[in-house]
Amino acid sequence: TEAPWEVYVMKILIAIDGSPCSDAAVTEVARRPWPEDTSVRVVTVLEPPITPTPETWALPASYYEEIELGLRKQGQNIIASALPKLQANKALSLSSIIVLGSPRPEILDEAETWGADLIVVGSHGYSALKRFLLGSVSQAVVSHAKCSVEVVRCAPPAKTAETKSEHKEKE
Repeated sequence: TEAPWEVYVMKILIAIDGSPCSDAAVTEVARRPWPEDTSVRVVTVLEPPITPTPETWALPASYYEEIELGLRKQGQNIIASALPKLQANKALSLSSIIVLGSPRPEILDEAETWGADLIVVGSHGYSALKRFLLGSVSQAVVSHAKCSVEVVRCAPPAKTAETKSEHKEKE
């Protein structure tokens, strides 16, 4: 006889941008002991640049196609650098997607559409002022996601010998 319950597969969405902080998020997911067949979707969202001129007729016809092609190539490189770390964890079933658009809504939409149980993002650790001026993708995801969110902190940059000597001079 079969069990009266279904086998539940956990779904984890990792949003990456190629930064050291998103690498930390990938490493964190890869190192954990997840249940067998945990489904992980790696998503990278690339924002197309703003048109350099308001007169779109001044742009060559292939401008947007070339921009999209370049962004997709960049996205493939970002994902290609993350997948080997995740493939080392044999419990994970992997997929990836490249999305063009604004990261905040696109990450949230992808998580909801795919049915993610957990979203994992890296945090750049910006100060309050920088967060206000630049915005924080991780903060927006935490505030608006309909599932759990884990924010992985980036390790602080190692102090170089030059930085240490400058600090000693100030003392």
